[in-house]
Order: sequence, then structure tokens, then C-alpha cells
Amino acid sequence: MKNIREDFGVFILSYQRADRVYTYKTLRKQGYTGDIYLVIDNTDSQQDKYIENFGKDKVLIFDKEKVANNIDTGDNLKELNNVVFARNEVYNLAKQARKRYILVLDDDYTSFTMRYNREREYITSKIKILNLDKYIKIYLDFFIEAKLDCLAFAQTGDYLGGANSTIASLFKEGKLHRKAMNAFFFDVKKPLKFMGRINEDVNMYLFYNYKGYKIFTYPRITLQQIATQQNDGGLTTAYLNLGTYVKSFYSILYHPSAVTIRKMGAVNYRLHHNIKWDRVAPCIL
Repeated sequence: MKNIREDFGVFILSYQRADRVYTYKTLRKQGYTGDIYLVIDNTDSQQDKYIENFGKDKVLIFDKEKVANNIDTGDNLKELNNVVFARNEVYNLAKQARKRYILVLDDDYTSFTMRYNREREYITSKIKILNLDKYIKIYLDFFIEAKLDCLAFAQTGDYLGGANSTIASLFKEGKLHRKAMNAFFFDVKKPLKFMGRINEDVNMYLFYNYKGYKIFTYPRITLQQIATQQNDGGLTTAYLNLGTYVKSFYSILYHPSAVTIRKMGAVNYRLHHNIKWDRVAPCIL
């Protein structure tokens, strides 16, 4: 008997990685028993392999060029190897699968871990979750009951600074960070648009936070993924071609009053977007 409600499903966005959908294996290994769908597009040369691996009814294929014609990519490039198209089409695919609530994930997660104890105190060790059904249900219940527009897991990069990181400091005070990246709970009746060829998740939460939408990261669960530029397929080509410098500038295009570029890192520095939150999220109740 499934522990997850029938109108919920996990949708994994993938491209050219039919044999390397790490997220699927991680979900099952760590105790998720609900429906999982693979979202790919009609340019993927591994379509047959996806169907062989996951079943025809669990592989959802969309027309990328058709979807691309209706997406604001923020540029005039012709490159279609970007996840922004799948992120916008997943709502329609979820409707076809008769799902109301969805968790949208990338395909390269190797673990879901805890970073807090029962007293909401930050712990440095990563405790692997073995009953994901329970935690996903808690997240989903919170998402629905609080009438949120988007809810996300934390990423390991959110904890630069450990207990003094922004996300950990907020959580200690009983607050949530108003960002959402990489993993998203959505209601298909309240779809949020993604824009920009890359950095599309940052562009999304900036755009909707500015309008007063309720978008949060609840950091009780932290996801671990393979380094982007070390995993062939997916977005790797786009990152290698454009680099993080260009990636970060897409967010400046969409919100120039609140986003700047700065160095990020401890030893090997790279350029990264920097958000001035007092210029993004309304402070009016």
C-alpha cells in the first residue's frame, strides 16, 4: 500500500542519461514508494532506452521546439539543450498523468540527508534519510496547508558557512529562506513560469518573490548532487559552453535592481550572482 496520496507524483527531468538517472535509484533506495515519472523531450536519442528502463507509461515525452517557441529565454540563441523548456512543460505533463501536486527533480541526486536535530540545531554530519515517504508527506502537507506557491529542499551549497550560513541562521530563528532551487513542490493549478536560458530557477524565484508569492526553502532535507560539469548530458554542455559568468548575468537581465556579480568560493574562486534581498521580497503583510 502506498504511503503517498494518489494525486501526487515525482517528475524527474532528464536528457541523454537513460542509464544514469541517479535520482530514481536514490528515491527508491531511501524509501520513496510513490509514482515517479521521467520527463524527456523528442530530441533525446535515448528515448527507447528510457522506456526500456522505466516503462512506457512512466516516460513522458514533449515536443521541445514547440514548447521553446513560447518560452522567454532572455536571448536570441538557437540552442535548445536547456532544462528551462522541461520546467515549463512539466505542468501539462502532470495533468496528463492526473497529478495535482508534483515534486520536480533533476536526475543527478545521490542522496537526501538531514542537517538538523530535533531541536532544530544544525549538525555538521549528514544523516541519510531512510523513510522519504514520511518526509515528502510532511513537506507536501505544509505546502498545501500553508497555501504556498513553491517549496524546495535545501542544497549542500546553501550551507557555505555551516551553522552561520544564511539558511541555517534563518532556520534557527524559525524562519525560511525565500529562495527555491533545483527541487520544487508545485500545484499544477498554480503553475509558475521559468525564464532565462540558464539560471532559470533563480530567475523564477526572483520574479515571483517580487510579486509577493510565497516561495520558500525548508532546509530539513538537503539534497546532494553530482557536480554539474562532471556529468555528461543534461545541462553540462550548456554550462561548459557558457560558463557561470554568463549564467549569472541572466538573472541580472531579469532583476537588475537586485542582482550583482561577485566572487564566490574559498580557494578556487568563481563568479556568481549575488542577491540583495531587501530589493526583492516585499516587506508588507
